[in-house]
Amino acid sequence: MKRILYISYDGMTDPLGQSQVLPYLEGLSQKGHEITLLSFEKPNRIKTQGRHIESLCKEANVNWVPQKYTATPPVLSALKDFRTMKSSVLRLQSEHNFDIVHARGYLPAMAGQLLQKKHGVQLLFDMRGFWPDERVEGGIWNKKNPVFNFVYRYFKKKEQHLFKTADAVVSLTHAGKNIIQRWPFMQLQKSEISVIPCCADFNHFTPTNINVSKQQALRTQLHLTDAHFVLSYLGSIGSWYMLPEMLDFFKVLLEFKPQARMLFITRDEEQEIRAEAARKGITQEHIICHGVTRDEVPDMLSLSHLSVFFIKPVFSKQASSPTKLAEILGMGIPAISNAGVGDVDLIYKKHFPELLVQEFSEAQYRQTLNKYFNNPRVDKQQLIDVAQQYFSLTDGIEKYHEIYSKL
Repeated sequence: MKRILYISYDGMTDPLGQSQVLPYLEGLSQKGHEITLLSFEKPNRIKTQGRHIESLCKEANVNWVPQKYTATPPVLSALKDFRTMKSSVLRLQSEHNFDIVHARGYLPAMAGQLLQKKHGVQLLFDMRGFWPDERVEGGIWNKKNPVFNFVYRYFKKKEQHLFKTADAVVSLTHAGKNIIQRWPFMQLQKSEISVIPCCADFNHFTPTNINVSKQQALRTQLHLTDAHFVLSYLGSIGSWYMLPEMLDFFKVLLEFKPQARMLFITRDEEQEIRAEAARKGITQEHIICHGVTRDEVPDMLSLSHLSVFFIKPVFSKQASSPTKLAEILGMGIPAISNAGVGDVDLIYKKHFPELLVQEFSEAQYRQTLNKYFNNPRVDKQQLIDVAQQYFSLTDGIEKYHEIYSKL
């Protein structure tokens, strides 16, 4: 078995770390790999959740080395954290003599190149998406600003170097892998680029674990009755999630179900959501915002009849695998999504094309909902089966284990 340094710029006290890092590392540790985890944690979150994450890592036999995440100013804060990342990587290498550095994203991979070059450590570039293009297309880096334009061009050059020098690459999607393989500078063989999507733990995200009394208590707390049809949205409203369009979809849903409610399962953005709903002419009683911990997400999702997520169909999103898709389908809940995102088209066209929105228009929403309510074809078990076929955490852990073993 191998000694692994896993580097994540995302924190383990963030929801993403708890769903898309720790479960994998626990499984890989159980397979005998010796894992050290270097992550960057937001100060307010590590205060409230640090001990919980420390306990989870200790239980999983993962050596967690948290560092402080710096939020501001833009660019300079990331440079400061990158210096910390590089010095931490070199220090940890002297203590553990790693076989593989598993880099989650671009900055971790650039730090991992230090160990690859100086100590011959194998570099697994777990890219997670086309990061420089995500920053531009998400409106975070405005290329009209000379500083951000320089930063973008710098990281696009680094991107080429990472793909040229990595010993193995993981893409979240087949669509992303196909793009990478067409790049003229690529030197990796097809077999050296693996596809591992954002998986879900189906021991956690399963309708069989729902406590009926707890579910009813939640319904009472949120003032939901049997008359209410619930459309849910799971997760934060970030740069690529299309809140106005999703609310437009909900407005059309109200034509079919006047007593419908839109349940946003998110912690931080209630004010923004309600303000946008008001701009759309949606009354506040139709909107419910409620944040929960990861452990409570399945219970909250179980209140849904239908879920929705729209993501900007831009270039960078070809390499994206929405975590929420695996979790929602695993609960047996149908999820309306849009075309042009990662492997969503591939999966939906094969299994439930009627849930795929091709364009953002009222006519399209009406057509989709008309099919959904009048010609229901998708059943709960089919959704669960598709989730388990494509997004099994067990399969994801096994694929990483195979990569570790080959390197």
